[in-house]
Amino acid sequence: MIEQAVPFTPQLTASPIAEILWLIPAVPMVAAGVIALLKQPRRTAAATLAIGSLGFSLLLSLVAFGHVLAGWSNQVAVRETVNFTWIQVGASTVDLGWVLDPLSAVMMVMVCFVGLLIFIYSTGYMAHDENFTRFFCFLALFAGAMLGVVIANSLLLLFMCWELVGLTSYLLIGFWYQKPSAAAAAKKAFLTTRVGDIFFLLGIVWLFNDTGTLLFYDHGAGSMEGFALAGLLSHHVALGLTVAGAIGLLIFAGAAGKSGQLPLHVWLPDAMEGPTPVSALIHAATMVAAGVYLIARVYPLMSAGMPLIRAGAVTGTTAALAVVTWIGAATAVFAALIAIAQNDIKRILAYSTVSQLGYMMAGLGLGGVAVGMFHLITHAFFKALLFLGAGSVIHGCCDEQDIRRMGGLKVDMPLTFITYAIGMLALCGFPLVFSGFWSKDGILEAAHSGAIQGPFYLLVFGALLTAFYMTRQVSYVFFGYWRGHHPAHESPGVMTVPLAILAFFAIALGAIGTPAWPWFRAFLDGRSAAFNWHGFAEPGLALLMLTSSLVVFLGIGLGIWLYGGKSPSPEEPDVLEKATPWLWAGLRDRLYVDEFYGATVIAFYGWWARAADWLDRWIWGGIVAAVAGFFGLWAKFNRLLDMHFVDGGFDKTCEEIATGGGLLARVQGGRVQIYLRILAIAVVVLAAILFWSSRA
Repeated sequence: MIEQAVPFTPQLTASPIAEILWLIPAVPMVAAGVIALLKQPRRTAAATLAIGSLGFSLLLSLVAFGHVLAGWSNQVAVRETVNFTWIQVGASTVDLGWVLDPLSAVMMVMVCFVGLLIFIYSTGYMAHDENFTRFFCFLALFAGAMLGVVIANSLLLLFMCWELVGLTSYLLIGFWYQKPSAAAAAKKAFLTTRVGDIFFLLGIVWLFNDTGTLLFYDHGAGSMEGFALAGLLSHHVALGLTVAGAIGLLIFAGAAGKSGQLPLHVWLPDAMEGPTPVSALIHAATMVAAGVYLIARVYPLMSAGMPLIRAGAVTGTTAALAVVTWIGAATAVFAALIAIAQNDIKRILAYSTVSQLGYMMAGLGLGGVAVGMFHLITHAFFKALLFLGAGSVIHGCCDEQDIRRMGGLKVDMPLTFITYAIGMLALCGFPLVFSGFWSKDGILEAAHSGAIQGPFYLLVFGALLTAFYMTRQVSYVFFGYWRGHHPAHESPGVMTVPLAILAFFAIALGAIGTPAWPWFRAFLDGRSAAFNWHGFAEPGLALLMLTSSLVVFLGIGLGIWLYGGKSPSPEEPDVLEKATPWLWAGLRDRLYVDEFYGATVIAFYGWWARAADWLDRWIWGGIVAAVAGFFGLWAKFNRLLDMHFVDGGFDKTCEEIATGGGLLARVQGGRVQIYLRILAIAVVVLAAILFWSSRA
C-alpha cells in the first residue's frame, strides 16, 4: 500500500543533467549518420559505433535516473524542463523542449538497456548478413528516434520523433526487401500506422489552436497543466464530450496505430518478417511502447474532467479513458485467441504482444500511469527475452520457424530453453516468482475495483488464454522429439548471455511492484513508500491473487494436458483442429480481419482508384483534350489570318513602298540636268494651271 507522507516539493530549476538530456537521443542518431557513410564491409566499425552510442546513452540515462531518484528520496518531485523557441511568426511562437521526470527517466533506462542487449545479440544473429552495416545504421536511428519520443516535452517534437520511429520501423521490417512478404509487411506497417497518425496530427492541431502551446509543462502554462486543461474542459463538442476528451481520443487513435490496438492491429503480427532482433526491438522496447508511453504522457488530458455516471455508480474514469479501457481489454482477448492457432514461433509472440499491449492500455485506463507503465516495463524485458529466445531457436534450427518442425530442443539448446521458460512463465504471470504476475495483477486489481466489471472478466479470460497458448508453444518447441530436417545446436555466447541477463530481470523486476513494497508506483506517482507486509492484507487482494493464480494454473494445465509429452508430425492436425476445425480455421486465419479489410476498405480504395483513373482518362483528360483541340484549331486559324491577311497586307504594303521608293530613287539620282528638266516641267504645268484658272 502506498502511503502519502509529506507532500513532495516540486523542482522548478533545470539541473545540468537536464540541460544535456538531448544528447541521449542525439548520440545514436549521429552514430547512425556516421555508419551510413561507411562502406558495407565495415562490420566492426558499424557495430562498435551503434553499441557504443547506445551504451553512452545508457550511462547518461542512468545518471538522469539517479538524479530523479535522489530527488524522490528527498521528497522532491523532480520535473525539469528545458524549452526553447523553434519558430516565431509575429507574436506567435512554436516552442520545443525536453523533460526529465520519473516517467521519462524510467523509460530512458529501459529503452537503452534492453536496446543495448538487443544490439549486442544482433552481432551474432546478423553475423553472416551481407547488409550488416546498413542493419546497425537503422538500429541506431531507431533507438535514437524512440529516445526522442521519451524525452520530448513538446507534442510537436514528440510527433517528429514519432514519425521517425515509423520510418525506421518501415526500413527494418522490410530489411530483407528481396522477400515479397517482408516488403509487403513493411508497407502494411507504414500505411496502417499512418491512419492513426492522421488523427494524432488533427489532435495536435486542435490542441495548439485551443491552448496556444504544445509544450506539456511550462511552469503552469503547458498544455498538460491546470490552466490549459480548465479551458479545454469548459467547451463541449457533442454528446457531452468535452474538447479535452475529443482531443484525447484523437491522440489515442495515433497511439492505437503504433501500439497495435483494435482495429489498427493488423500490421504488428506481420512485422515479424524483419530480422528477429528487429522484432524484439519493435515488440518490446521501442515502437509499440511508444503508443502506451504517449497515453501515459498525456494522461492529465485523458483524465481531465468529471467521471462518467452510469446506473448511479461512478466509474472513476472519463470518456476518453473508458474508450482506452474497453479497446485495450477487447484487444487483449482478441489477439490471445488468434495466438492459439498460430504455428510460426514469432507470429505467436507477435499476437502475444498485441494482447499484452491491450493489458497496458486497460491498465492506463483503469489504474493510471503507474499501473500501465509497470506492465510496460516488465513486458519489455520478458518479451525481449522471448523474441531473442525465438531468434536463438531459429538460429539453432537453421532458420526454421514452424513449431511443428521442432521439438526436444531442451536437450540440444539447454541455455535457450531455461531462459525461454523464464520468459514464458513471466508472460503467463506465474504466481509470486515472476515480474509478469505482479504487473498483470496490478491491472486486474484496478479492473476489479471499477464499477463496471466487463473489462475485468475480459482480462481474466485473456490471462487464461495466454497461459494456454504459451504452454502449447513451449511443448511443441522444447519437448517431445526432434521433427526438423537438420540437427539443432545451441547459439553462441554473444546471443545467450543477453538472454540470461533479460531472464534475471524478468524475475527481479517483480520485487519493485509487490503490494508489500510498491516502489515503482510510488516513484511514478511522486509518493513515498516503505516496505510493509500489511500491503497483502488489502481487502479482496488475497482472493484476487488466488483467482489469478488459479487461472494461470488452469491455462498451463490445459496446455500440458493437450500438448505435453506429445510430438505430432508436421502433417498431423492440431488437437484443437481435430476437435473444432471450423473454429481452428477462423483463428488460424486471424478471424478474417485482413480479409474483411480487403473486401471493404481496400476494395473501396481500389474501386476509387479505378474510378479516379477513369475520371482522369475520360472526363478530366477528355476536357483537357477538348480544350487543347480547340486552342489548336484557334492557333491554326490565327496562323491562317496571320499568313494571308496580316502578313499578306503588310508584305503588299512593303512592296508598294519599295516600288515607290525605287521610283523616287531613280528621280533622286543626283544629276542637275534632270532636276532642271523637272523644274521646267513643273513651271509649265503650274503656268498652265494658272492660265486655265484665270480664264475660268
